[in-house]
Amino acid sequence: MARIYIETYGCSLNHADSHAMISLLEKADFTIVNSPEDSDLVILNTCTVKTPTETKILRRIKELNKPLVIAGCMPQAEPSKKELAGYAQVGVFQIPNIVQIVEEALENNPIIALAHQEYNRLNIPHSSPNKVIDIIPICQGCLGAPCTYCLIKKARGNLFSYEPNAILRRVQDSVDSGKKVIWLTAQDTGAYGKDIGTNLPELLKLLTQVKGNYWLRVGMANPNHVKEYLYELIEVFKSPRIFKFLHIPVQSGSNKVLEKMRREYTREEFIAIVNEFKKEIPNITISTDLIAGFPGETDSQFQESISLLEEVKPGVLNISRFWPRPSTPAAKMKQCTGTTIKNRSRKITETFRKVGFDVNHRWLGWSGAVVISEKGSGETWKSRNISYKPIIVPSNENLLGKIIKVKVFDITSIDLRAKKIV
Repeated sequence: MARIYIETYGCSLNHADSHAMISLLEKADFTIVNSPEDSDLVILNTCTVKTPTETKILRRIKELNKPLVIAGCMPQAEPSKKELAGYAQVGVFQIPNIVQIVEEALENNPIIALAHQEYNRLNIPHSSPNKVIDIIPICQGCLGAPCTYCLIKKARGNLFSYEPNAILRRVQDSVDSGKKVIWLTAQDTGAYGKDIGTNLPELLKLLTQVKGNYWLRVGMANPNHVKEYLYELIEVFKSPRIFKFLHIPVQSGSNKVLEKMRREYTREEFIAIVNEFKKEIPNITISTDLIAGFPGETDSQFQESISLLEEVKPGVLNISRFWPRPSTPAAKMKQCTGTTIKNRSRKITETFRKVGFDVNHRWLGWSGAVVISEKGSGETWKSRNISYKPIIVPSNENLLGKIIKVKVFDITSIDLRAKKIV
């Protein structure tokens, strides 16, 4: 059978989609290969969140001199995009049909499959190329009105939560197969269950009952949902089965900008959530997101984002320069200049470099258990401790998947450096 190469862009949910496609294609006797040069057809699983990513994907389409299937959020959100014309396209709701679409594309008969077709994705066998990490979607889509700058709801639709017992079975299967780290992913894990009469804390209580040697990493949860069950979530986060890692995006430190973004929470509410988590779980790693140069953002409003960063002191920061996405309300607002956006992004980066170093300095000399999750560069391995801190461990042994004890001897603003100890 034909050889297929899959290239994935964007979030962990996109990677989970790619794993599902791999499983279906392998079941149909296709061979999955590790490079486009070795393939007969390439699947590009796309993202539409940021303009630079979209530009990279469109350039990649031109580069690849192979039969192509364009999958994921780009064709789903922008089906009339001229650069996609003539290629087979499969949207996020059509993954069960990937085998037929690939077969037809190989016969030079490109199918466009973008219809909204509900299916239980957890029933699709999944193939994770990582021996240590598995990615399990718990829901997809968004609840309520979309943010004014975002196309994700157009791509992924309304909130659709998967049944708790179906997720439980997937977690049990992952643990039974030897996975040590399980990512629970969604556009917004914080919205989980609101359409089926449950919530994220209740799901986590259920999942932590699984027996075995594993840890759950909870994906991004928006503050407007977290504030509704804050203390319940904090209690379940104390479980030894859950990484002490909270990804809670703020996007701006200015209430006026948050209102224009349609984020449905305030600066004060975000800070209160973080402070409560830190009080109850002192070693928790806070991850957040900031957008530099949202339309109409003034210098003083931008400074509020800087002051919030200095006050909250997250251990992880995702910085995005604002790019107008087509057909979004923010695209019609008065834009900041490119120079302003670039300078503000640079200022955020400089501030976080200091903040990140201060946060990581507290870990200097720490010793404890880590799980080796990936191969690093050269003779190093990437690992995580219970706070999901990235820790680089030098070793010429094969440590993948092992749980070892280390001691931190050095730090940077983004990771820790440690040596294996007996």
